[in-house]
Amino acid sequence: MGRITLLRHTTPDVAPGICYGRSDLGLAATFAQEAEAVLAALPAFDHLLTSPLRRCRQLAETIAKARGTTATVADLWTEMDFGSWEGQPWSSIPRADLDAWAGDFLDYRGHGGESVAQLRARIQAAHSLLPAGKCLVVTHMGPIKAARHIAGDPGGWDTKLPFGKMTDPDPSSC
Repeated sequence: MGRITLLRHTTPDVAPGICYGRSDLGLAATFAQEAEAVLAALPAFDHLLTSPLRRCRQLAETIAKARGTTATVADLWTEMDFGSWEGQPWSSIPRADLDAWAGDFLDYRGHGGESVAQLRARIQAAHSLLPAGKCLVVTHMGPIKAARHIAGDPGGWDTKLPFGKMTDPDPSSC
């Protein structure tokens, strides 16, 4: 397996404060400008993979066109499924539910979606399937946090990465 660069999608078209994990959102009106900035900062890569969600696919397709390559949809790199919380303002999710999640961070599934442990296992599987060479993966904050945690970053779950920015999952490479 080669080197991997994780690229967070650009700004989605959603109001601030909304839980939107697996929701298939479009992109903000600033997409063209954000994509231009991404293209200017891209490292060299041999393979381009993308989450199947539109907010990643559109950016990956823009990159592929600019670089004369193709983007491969990789379902395992999709965002975490927040179940019944999807599309809800975080402020409207009952405090007791958020506290239960904080109390059982890895295994909580009270929302009916995916647990953090399931996300981590999925990203570990995705990482093991990467082709040889340099891979650019257009993905989401949840998978980026999981990848950094898997790579040994003790603060991986606390990773913050702005929209349209890149990181290496291995903290020793940053």
